Order: sequence, then C-alpha cells, then structure tokens
Amino acid sequence: MSAINWNEIIKSMDTRRDIAIPGNREETLHFSVEQIIKIANESIADHDYFSIALSGGSTPKAIFQALADPKNRDRIDWTKVKLYWSDERAVPHSNPESNFKMAMDAGFSSLPIPESQIFRMEAEKDVEHHAHHYESLIKSNIPDGKFDFVMLGMGEDGHTASLFPHTHGLHSDGKWVVGNFIPEKDVWRMTLTYECINRARNIVIYVLGTSKAPMVKQVFTGNYDPDQYPIQKVGTPESKALWVLDIDASKMIT
Repeated sequence: MSAINWNEIIKSMDTRRDIAIPGNREETLHFSVEQIIKIANESIADHDYFSIALSGGSTPKAIFQALADPKNRDRIDWTKVKLYWSDERAVPHSNPESNFKMAMDAGFSSLPIPESQIFRMEAEKDVEHHAHHYESLIKSNIPDGKFDFVMLGMGEDGHTASLFPHTHGLHSDGKWVVGNFIPEKDVWRMTLTYECINRARNIVIYVLGTSKAPMVKQVFTGNYDPDQYPIQKVGTPESKALWVLDIDASKMIT
C-alpha cells in the first residue's frame, strides 16, 4: 500500500472528535497499524517508552496480529513498550473470553516485551479491590498519568471499554479504574474510566462493519446523552478522540 497522508485522512468533526475513514476493512486496518507504529516511535523518542492500553474485539485482534507479523515487528523497540488494558472480563487469564489472553495469543507473547512491563487487569475476583490496585500501577509506572495511546471500540449499544449504558462506572468520582457491574449481563467487568481515558495523549476508537453504522449515526447526529450512549463522553478539547471508521461503518454519516 502507498504511504499514508495523515493530514488528508484525519479530519476534524468537532471540538472533541476527529474522524478518519481510510477505506475498506483492509485499508482501515493498514492505517491503524501504521498509526500505532508511528505514535510508538514518536513516544519512545520523546520520553523513552510507549504506554498503550489495549482493547478486546476482532479489530484489535487483527491489529495485534499485524504488529507481531515479521514484516512489522522490528519497526518498534518492544523493550520500551508498556502494555495495559482498557477493560477486562471477570475471567481467569487463561479463559478464551479474556482480553489479556486474546492479545497475547494474537502476537504479543512473541514480542520481546519485558514481563515487568505487561500489566494484566486481574478482574476474575475481588474486582473492586484489584481495580484500585490497577489504578495505583498506572500512577506509579506512568509518571504523568497519561497513556500514550488508548485503544477503544464501540458496541452496538454505544458502550466503550466496559462503560455500559446506565451503569455506575459512568459516574466514577475521579477514579481512573473501577469495577463495573453490568445488570443486563449479570457480570462484573474492570474498566478504565472517562477520567483516565480522556487524559491520554492519543485516544483511538475503532468502528468497522455495517452493523455499527446506525449507532455511529446516533452518536454523531443524535442528542448528547452519555448515560444512554457512553461513548459520546470520550474525547475532550484538550485530548480529542480519533474515530477510525471503515466505509461500511461510516455510510450513514457520509
């Protein structure tokens, strides 16, 4: 694929959000991989590490696989990467539903990231206690408390990370990480909060596929109601969120 013209692809939507529509699914994944490589190298050059909070889902999985591919793996100094997660299910790390397991199986386990720089969310028990511990890990290992990169997705109900509609985690009173109970699923999750997400230097929301198009339209053109559509609260004038959409996901707003 040809070199990416970042200024041409990334456009401003409003004071809190930018948007990029690189093309079809393959072109959008290529854009996403190249962006992470670019920001990782810029971060390492600036402050000698790259801190990233990973997301679950099929799109991040494809991105992880591409980053670990032999053609890309040597383009980042992985010894200076700090891996975190944006949310996690209440399952052991060996469970197929674990976001940690997905990321490691998709390629991160094959990369030379020091074990001391891989910070798994322990959400399988005592989730609120471990959420407090995870917040402490972030504050002690990232001096300014700002992730270089936070990866997010969007559910068809408008949730992001594990910030689901009408859950207590939407109102976290200054906490960076919380245990969030999801009544309709009858499960607990651990998740970064708006307070933490919106501090990041780069916030990127990946939304691909036709099934997401109606919610994309609602989020961008409907009323602002983050209790109903939690993803609407991601991004600030100081730290804009970049929405990366493929053609299918963007078809109702373009």
